[in-house]
Amino acid sequence: QVQLVESGGGLVQAGGSLRLSCVASGNIFGFSTMGWYRRSPGKQRDLVAVITRSGTTNYAEAVKGRFTISRDYAKNTVYLQMNSLKPEDTAVYYCNFHQVYDYWGQGTQVTVSS
Repeated sequence: QVQLVESGGGLVQAGGSLRLSCVASGNIFGFSTMGWYRRSPGKQRDLVAVITRSGTTNYAEAVKGRFTISRDYAKNTVYLQMNSLKPEDTAVYYCNFHQVYDYWGQGTQVTVSS
């Protein structure tokens, strides 16, 4: 089992920044992909960004150039730096850890006011 604890969500004005963090613990044996997904009201959960064990990243088109995903391997932590936030970025953001199975965090609310 893997446990994920997210932090860093909140309320911010459009154009502002937030940094999300997610710490993984438990049965981690190294070969994993970590990432962030989000669910806006009335919509499905969509990919925001992922980063592989080797450091390869992939972003949703809507966030390219504004969001940056990074990873601290020693701390089993993944970060999402979100800049130039827009009201349409408002969502619950979920951390994902993929290692054979998918594990999910509890979600953290990000609200961007116009």
